Amino acid sequence: MKNPLEPKRLEVFTISKLLAVSVLCLPVMLGMTNCVTACGDDPAFRITTKHDRDKVKIAAEEDRVVIEVQSPKGISQAVVERSDDHWPASVMLRLHLKGLERLQVINGKRMLEASVSSQDGKRRISKDDSPLDAKHPSWMDIRMLDKDGEPVRRIPLNEGYFEMQLPKALLDDNPKSITFKWIDFYR
Repeated sequence: MKNPLEPKRLEVFTISKLLAVSVLCLPVMLGMTNCVTACGDDPAFRITTKHDRDKVKIAAEEDRVVIEVQSPKGISQAVVERSDDHWPASVMLRLHLKGLERLQVINGKRMLEASVSSQDGKRRISKDDSPLDAKHPSWMDIRMLDKDGEPVRRIPLNEGYFEMQLPKALLDDNPKSITFKWIDFYR
């Protein structure tokens, strides 16, 4: 005689397996969603962020790319990996932060560090822990701009951003990826 509960056990077992597989696959699916959100429509770059709330948008033209970073937490990092054979001739970084306590730009071999004083707006750039001046090939000019792209002089930047052109010397070795780490004074 057949047990009347047997079909229900099989059904419960099947549903349990499906739930287990869904739970295991959820982080992968969310990670892919994060990449689609962060990567946008530009397949020339792959972006990995430390926090899900960080948003990185890339606007690429023929020989120029602009990387825009929104970081609600104010302390995080992003890795931008190129899919093409070479980096564009010009790579611009825009950090939408209120202050720039520290920025590290790492290409695998070299590290640039930058900061903007919250008291006097003075910029400091160093390479591998050695201070640089504006004549050094690894110098980055850091501009403070408001939401409309107009220069500002005071920190905190309300709805503004820090903009810097990555130095050509950082891209000369054609690194596969560049890591950006930032800390906002006002996190």
